[in-house]
This record gives sequence, structure tokens and C-alpha cells, in this order.
Amino acid sequence: MDVRLPITSAGICLALLLGGCSPSDEKRQTSLEEKTAQFEKSLDAIEDPKLRDAVAELGGSLLLLERAQLKLDSKPVETEYGEDVLAVLKHYPTPQALVDTYINGLFVLHKDSSSDYLTDLQPVFPFNFNIPAAFLFPHGLEWQSVTLSNKRVIAFQPEWSETDPGIQLSPSSSNLTNPDDLTVTYPFIDGLDMDNKNQPQPVSLQGKVEVIAPRRLYTFDLTKKDVAQTRTNDNLSVTLLKLGNNYAEIDFNNSAPLAPEVSETPLNPLIVQARDTTGQFLSRSGSINETAAQIAFYQKQLAKIQQQKAWSETFEKQIDEEQRTFEAQQKNHYTKVYFNGPVETVEVSVLDFSAVTVTHKDLNLPVRRFDSHTTAKTIQPLTLPVVAYDDQAPTWLKGATLSEEQLKKGIIVSQSVDDPSAARIEFDHPRSFNDEMLGTSFSAGDSPVTFFTEDGSGKRDGPIELPLEAYEVDPLRGAITYDLNLFPETPAYAVGSMPLFLATVAKQTLDAHTLPKGLELKGNALVVDLKLFPAQEWRFFAKDDSGNYLKEILSVTHDASAEGPALFAVHYFYGQPTRLETYQRTDLTTVQYGFEVKLAKADLSHLDQ
Repeated sequence: MDVRLPITSAGICLALLLGGCSPSDEKRQTSLEEKTAQFEKSLDAIEDPKLRDAVAELGGSLLLLERAQLKLDSKPVETEYGEDVLAVLKHYPTPQALVDTYINGLFVLHKDSSSDYLTDLQPVFPFNFNIPAAFLFPHGLEWQSVTLSNKRVIAFQPEWSETDPGIQLSPSSSNLTNPDDLTVTYPFIDGLDMDNKNQPQPVSLQGKVEVIAPRRLYTFDLTKKDVAQTRTNDNLSVTLLKLGNNYAEIDFNNSAPLAPEVSETPLNPLIVQARDTTGQFLSRSGSINETAAQIAFYQKQLAKIQQQKAWSETFEKQIDEEQRTFEAQQKNHYTKVYFNGPVETVEVSVLDFSAVTVTHKDLNLPVRRFDSHTTAKTIQPLTLPVVAYDDQAPTWLKGATLSEEQLKKGIIVSQSVDDPSAARIEFDHPRSFNDEMLGTSFSAGDSPVTFFTEDGSGKRDGPIELPLEAYEVDPLRGAITYDLNLFPETPAYAVGSMPLFLATVAKQTLDAHTLPKGLELKGNALVVDLKLFPAQEWRFFAKDDSGNYLKEILSVTHDASAEGPALFAVHYFYGQPTRLETYQRTDLTTVQYGFEVKLAKADLSHLDQ
């Protein structure tokens, strides 16, 4: 929840707000609801539609800001850890080196499609940028065309056209997990059996990319001793205004003017992170980026707009000019960042855009095909002129030594009674590397469960005699499903034991120059003999001389035939491995999780009796 004015889509942002608030904030909540109701009523009284829209936009933004402040202030302080959002930048000596890696590490995959009329293209980036850790620098990527195997060039269009009878290149509309995907669409001719494998295939994708790298990044490390103190480095200065239990208020100033190349570019030069007493990074819960002076200015603007009888171009120009003048006077950047957990130290990192390096590059990328399974006997090379690291690997690999106690402690019990004929109790836990090592050869053993009624005081009473078909235990999915139609009495408690599974994992570190039989490095590719290292039991991670885990690009399994056994696997990395870590499952243990669950009440009015 990052809020700044002016906001043009208050409705979308409001949908993201957390529900509920603490009792101590009930008066603020009531006041806010009353204010919202009055505001909505005042909108109905405005006849001029343009004037009504202007009031709704600015007034809605101010209400959103107030609601966000209330939600963030009233949110319980519960510790939740996150990642270092600057980890990727710390691997490279300069911001420009990160830019070069981003651009030169990009390639395009040809993906299989379930339709004979579609071919999907997936741009693959060396970094994964997800909110809040989006790419730190202003950037733009624009696709222009695809060249087919018959030399024909198909221009990119922003959306697929139903009326265009030819081959089209447009963004994929079906893949939400990879929003950068593109689709080559072949024409559908009614009555003709077409197969896109007989159509000209995409061989290269053309486009252009631009990335703006700042002059430098500088980090200020702050504690409670720094409150009200201004720390300066050359043209950058940071003041820690307040440091609360779960938030930090920061004021930042860059005394040097912005580089002309970014004078009109929206920038977020501040990255604020926090650690608790363990030294781990706390995840963010949101931020407010407006000072009291800015909020007061926009409130005055709203009042001025509300006094108008009708909207006019002259008045619109006046309001816009006042806003531009005011914002131009705001030399400092302010933010109040909230964290999930008690804050011990704060890291304020500043991107210095007083000078920039603008990188433009025309892209002409070959379309590569790497199916997850292939019957090809030769190993296809996939070398890229970049090195990228997997910063999530160290945390992920902690799951290799997951203990029985840790597994049980992480169990989350949830219930669903929307369908009383298929009510469910589910036992879930955060997925870890240990789950990945479990394989498929499970021996669940007994999964006893007994349902009980409750007495007059709501405590557990006697057991209910049930036919076997009244409930089903699925230990592999950690679920109990029961049909209340078949219960002679209403159950109030479920007591039993749910089997969980825990892998014993042996770790070994190997020098890349002295690998055992069955493992071979061919450049940046690790070739694994699956007869000696079965895929269900083994995992491999690579490091280079920096000691960091290299990011895996992709992996391919080479099979003897379409129905034949897997022969070997190839793992491709961004960089040259010098050490390997192997993880082998040596044992699989069943852990019994004893439970007593107070059952949620279902609506039984429509059940057959």
C-alpha cells in the first residue's frame, strides 16, 4: 500500500486496502465513514459532470490517503521477513553493469501452445522484478516485429484483431503468469485442417530497449541515535525524522539538479529497508509519501474546486498551474514507510539521478527452442554473455534441514463449509525445499479421525458413529472431506492424526574440476546422468568464484524416446560454475500431526434428513 497524491485511480487502490481495524481506532473509522458518506452526498449535488469528476478524483484521493493512514496505523505489528530488494544491484560494481546484464541477458523462447493456430514467444530476463522489488531504473521495452522462416516480417500490434485475416504478432492474452509473453497467431480457415507446424515459424524477434542508469547509489545506515539528525554524502542528504516501532519517517534531498534526460520522468529515488534484532530484512506493509504541507495544499485545492458552479478551461489551467508551481517548490522527498515487525535499523538507499547514463539498444533476438523434454541426443548450447545470481537460493535451501518440530509449527489449519456435503479441513504449511525433495513414493500409514458432538457448555462430548463413506482422509493433500448428510448428529469437533512427510537430505560440495561419474560440466551447462542421479532424489546448485549461487536459466530432460526412460538432464546457468552443491534425499519419514479442530458451523437447512 504505497500512497501518493495526486491519485487518478482511487477505486483500484481502495480495493487493495486491508480490512478491519483495532478497537482503539473505531472513532477514527467512524469519523472517516461519516466523512466519506458526506463527500459522496456532496458529489450527487454537483450538476456539471467535469466539475463532479474533478472533485471526485481529488477528494477520493484524499479520502484514500486518510483511509490508508488509518489502516497502516492500526495494523497489528506481526513480524514477517522479506528479501533485500537491492541484492541484485550489490552483485555488480556499477549501476551501468546491472543495466548491461539486464539487456545482454535477454533472450526469447519458442513455447508450445495447446492450439494449432498459436505460437507463444517468451522473453526471458536474467532478473525477476516483482513489486515491491521492481526494476530500480527507468526503462522501456518495445517490441516491433517478428521475422518468420520464410523471411516475412510481421509487425507488432498492441492487441489481436479478429478481422485481420493474416498472421499477427500481439501480446499474449492467455498467460497471466508471464505478462511479457507474445503470441504469433495464424489465420483460422473454417473447413481447413491447419497445423501451425506447417506454417512459417518465428526465427527472430525485433524491438528496442532503453534503460536510464543513475550516477550512483548510496546507502545510509540509521538507528534511533540518528533521529532528527541529517546525514550527508556529497550532494545527497537524508534526515531520519522519526523511528517508530514499525515505521520510519524519512526526508531526503539531492542538492544537485536532476539530469536533463530525466527531468520529465517519474522517479522514486528512495529505497527504504529495515531489519529487526535478528538482522533479517522486514517486509514492507506500505508507505505514505505526502507531507502535512502537501496534504493541506490539496485540501485547499479541493475546497476551491468545490466552490465552483461549473468547470471551465480557464479554471482548469489555473488549478494545473498552481499544482505545478507547488510541486516544483517541494525540493525534498518525504516518505513514511511501515514494516511488518519491530524495527531495529533502517537502510536508506538513494539513487542519484543528478547525472545519468542512457542506454539505447536495437534488439534482434533469435527465437530459441528448449522443450522441457526432448529426444535429441545432442546438447544444445545456451551461453549468454552475462552472470546473474540466485539470491533466493540460500533461504530456499534452509529447507534441506527442516526439523519435525519446524514442520509441525508451520502447519496452518483451515476449514471450508460452503458445501455441507463436501465440508473440508485442510492442513497446509509454507512450501519449502524439503517438499521439493519428497518425491512421490509415500507411505502414509493410518490416518485416524473421529468426530465428536459438543455438550451444553460448548466442550467436546461423545464420539459420533459414522459409516466409512461419511468422510475421506487424503494425507497426500493434507485434507479431510466429510459429508454432513451422512452424520446422524451435528459434529462440533474433529480429533485425529494427519500424516506429514519429511525428507532427510544429505548435502555435498564438489569442485567443478573433479566431478564424479555421472556429472559433467560443458561450459555453463551441467549434464546429469539420470540413471546414477535420479531426478526424484537429487537436486543441483552451482556457484562461481564469488561464492554466490548462479541463477539457473532452464533445464531440459533428454529422453530415449517419447515413451522411453529419461537418459540425462541438462541444467543451464547464467555464468560459469566452479563449485556444485548436491542435495540427495536419503530417507523419507512420516510424521504424525495430532489435532483437535473445533469445526466451523455449516448451513444445514437444505440438507436431506
